[in-house]
Amino acid sequence: MAQDQQEEKIKIGNKGKFFIYWGWNRADYSNSDIRFKGADYDFTLQNVVANDRISSFSLDYFHPTKITLPQTNFRLGYFLNDHYTISIGVDHMKYVTESYQTVKINGEINAGTPFDGVYNNEDIRLTHDFLQFEHTDGLNYINVELKRFDEIGHLIGINHKNLQLNITEGFGAGVLYPRTNTTLLNKERYDNFHVSGWGVSVGAGLNITFFKHFFLQSDFKYGYINMPNIRTTISPEDSAEQNFTFFEKTIVFGARFKLF
Repeated sequence: MAQDQQEEKIKIGNKGKFFIYWGWNRADYSNSDIRFKGADYDFTLQNVVANDRISSFSLDYFHPTKITLPQTNFRLGYFLNDHYTISIGVDHMKYVTESYQTVKINGEINAGTPFDGVYNNEDIRLTHDFLQFEHTDGLNYINVELKRFDEIGHLIGINHKNLQLNITEGFGAGVLYPRTNTTLLNKERYDNFHVSGWGVSVGAGLNITFFKHFFLQSDFKYGYINMPNIRTTISPEDSAEQNFTFFEKTIVFGARFKLF
């Protein structure tokens, strides 16, 4: 008799719904070898350390003209059925090489600077008059994701139409469209957005949905980025290339809805 009176699992349908979210991220990067090429130099820096650049929390996080100053995430998607989503979004991360670190250098510089010479696995310090290298506006990973979405709240006793606990996991792929800020051998920098490479990623997250339409979500994403065509200076002959892995943590808020 008690079993007959148990509340049935409440099911919220998702098929045909759109979703949109906005939020923020932190990111960690593996060390990478960076090759710089130009008419008068060709050298590689090995195992360069880089970090993200988090902005102090303030009202700028919500200011219409300043919301991209922090590290942000935007995504628009669609539920193909109750469990699978397809979406497109931008992971606006920031990548900054550590200044004054000492790394190994191989190659040649013949640019009329104090750094001219032939290098064979020698130490060099990344001083500001030699190199500053960052993707800070930003390391823009524009990607398409396919993910699975499952309600798990009933497993821990959450069974209410206005509160659902969900997990989501899947994979994505896309292009890197950074605005790279480089100071290299006193050359004039190039400060425009440029398609520089590609990336792939896998991720999983936890989603809490309120009143069927609004949600808070946290994701962990691991990915690989390959950028063979980074613009570094005003001269189109100058470029850089690198590849590395990243681990991204996000917190976002959004909404699910049907258009019709």
